[in-house]
Amino acid sequence: MSQLYALTPTGSSSFVSSCDCLAHRFGNAADQPDRMSAYDSDMTDEQWQAVRPLLPVPAWMESRGGRPESYCHRVMLDAVFYVVDNGIKWRAMPVDFPDWDRVYAFFRRWRETGLIAEFHDRLRGKVREAAGQEAEPSAAVIDSQSVKADAVVGASSRGYDGGKKINGRRRHLICDTIGLLLMINVTAGDVTDRQAATDMLPALHGRFPTITKLWADGGYTGTLITWALAALHLVVTVIKRSDDVSGFVVLPRWWVVERTFGWLLRSRRLARDYERRPDSSEAMILWSMTMLMTRRLATPQRA
Repeated sequence: MSQLYALTPTGSSSFVSSCDCLAHRFGNAADQPDRMSAYDSDMTDEQWQAVRPLLPVPAWMESRGGRPESYCHRVMLDAVFYVVDNGIKWRAMPVDFPDWDRVYAFFRRWRETGLIAEFHDRLRGKVREAAGQEAEPSAAVIDSQSVKADAVVGASSRGYDGGKKINGRRRHLICDTIGLLLMINVTAGDVTDRQAATDMLPALHGRFPTITKLWADGGYTGTLITWALAALHLVVTVIKRSDDVSGFVVLPRWWVVERTFGWLLRSRRLARDYERRPDSSEAMILWSMTMLMTRRLATPQRA
């Protein structure tokens, strides 16, 4: 686990830059002019100040390999946010951002080293505290969402969901009681809810031992409930829709995770699955939630 994005004073810096990211202060980005914000997905100064202390420290700052970065960290975040929010191809990166292959290399490095998951989890803790919750959740909600897959998705990681009649992938999501993401697992579309939950719940118990209650829909019935209670001491409550009710009905607790899926679909990159690899798809979801939480942290809380 890397350290926080510390800004240690130093007397060796001879330049003055309006950006206070580590790449500008201690890396090789000092000679680059500051980029002007131009898109709705760009972070405001308030958002940057809120998230800057939570960024992981680069490996080159801790003598763990690599060379000092030559691109501003804030600009790199804005570039990835632009891809996620607008659903563009990497090669269609606007010219006021760094070259597309440099932005993709940043995205790939944060995916493979787990930095995006680390950054996301730190933001989630701060957002929960700002909402009056404990940083660690004690209850969660689980559900899945099937999405069509683009032609680049290979047969090994896609499948047909007979219930939704969708050929693609399935996003299995566990969120807390206010809709923030705790775990995500992207599988082929033919992987059932119970199969995915069997893999996810032990990992959930290991990462969040404070969680003792889980809400789910009818797709998680069966031996999963008794197994979760006996093996993980996790109480799974299934919320079923009444057969006597027609039309749209808000189900207790379950609506929270459905709202989270709605949040994700506001990012155009997630309207369908465009990623060749499932871990890239998971990273895109983490970036989408990171963008949402960044905006929420910078928004004044109502009294």
